[in-house]
Amino acid sequence: MTIRSFNPPVRTLMGPGPADVHPRVLAALARPTIGHLDPAFVGMMDEVKDLLRTAFRTQNALTMPVSAPGSAGMETCFVNLVEPGDEVVVCINGVFGGRMKENVERAGGVPIVVQGTWGRAVDPDQVADTLARHPNARLLAFVQAETSTGAQSDARALAEIARRHDCLTIVDAVTALGGSPLEVDAWGLDAVYSGSQKCLSCVPGLAPVTFNERALDKIRARQTKVQSWFLDLNLVMGYWSGEQKRSYHHTAPVNALYALHESLVMLAEEGVEAAWKRHAHHHLALRAGLETLGLELIVPESERLPQLNSVAVPAGIDEAALRARLLSRYNLELGAGLGDLAGKVWRIGLMGYSSRPANILLCLGAMASELDTMGYRADAGAAIAAARAVLDQAA
Repeated sequence: MTIRSFNPPVRTLMGPGPADVHPRVLAALARPTIGHLDPAFVGMMDEVKDLLRTAFRTQNALTMPVSAPGSAGMETCFVNLVEPGDEVVVCINGVFGGRMKENVERAGGVPIVVQGTWGRAVDPDQVADTLARHPNARLLAFVQAETSTGAQSDARALAEIARRHDCLTIVDAVTALGGSPLEVDAWGLDAVYSGSQKCLSCVPGLAPVTFNERALDKIRARQTKVQSWFLDLNLVMGYWSGEQKRSYHHTAPVNALYALHESLVMLAEEGVEAAWKRHAHHHLALRAGLETLGLELIVPESERLPQLNSVAVPAGIDEAALRARLLSRYNLELGAGLGDLAGKVWRIGLMGYSSRPANILLCLGAMASELDTMGYRADAGAAIAAARAVLDQAA
């Protein structure tokens, strides 16, 4: 057997991530590779940090991309901030809250779970009550944008509660960054992590993180070594900080960082608030089309994440079969449900470069056509017209 060069099919990515990568970002990937300690590359690293501060809406000095996927961003926060025996309140309202709990345990901490409902935001009253009952807790961890359900929690309110109880916050903003309001400084968020492959229109493999001085004070005061050498911020900071000088820590993913730089330049050109408005506007157009088809979004409107839409599968429809048809016939990828929602929902992403009118109309037309052939009456023309009516309005 002869193995030849791999040429992937051209897909439209409207699942939970990765999202479509903008052509400018793909072009940036192909630029000449230089050394990761080259002065030109070091200068670009400083620009990436500045651009990330703009995206996160922060002045935090320690703002950088971890050289690994979003899950490593999560682990960076937990292994640095959690010491053995630390009590950590963890909010679980989907898959990724559960992963937070696992990180606490692996770091030797003691998780105190606030169990929420899948498809709903974290309940601030539940959090306040839990913190009142556990006065020794010093960390509150929650997911702002729960990718497994499409629920968006009130990060500002949760951070305010944490501060009243002298707790630091660890916030999962993997699906939020660049897609919906995220105000790290204004909301007083202490440690936040994200990913490159969603609303930033970039390739997978990098995890932007930001830590404020309160979080860094806790890291500096650790009594034990960070369990991960690679993710130990005391070491990584020497690579990402300094005036045009870096200590060697690891070989950075040079071309992937070119891509992140380009994606952040594009976000700055569009404007962060304008990007939030674009995602919200396109969500309303998709919602109008889905509702015209008689399909239901499972998250209440006030708690809905615009860029990740969980749609209930109608009775009698094989959700996996529909996704397979969309992929094979339209090169269109939607996401399946996870955990408690497995087999019950489709997850439709409108993230970054995927959040554009052509994708919305393709998705609605393709879904309607295939649902109709599967025995569910669906009018593609009406769904597309409903979406177009919203798209034609000013964002």
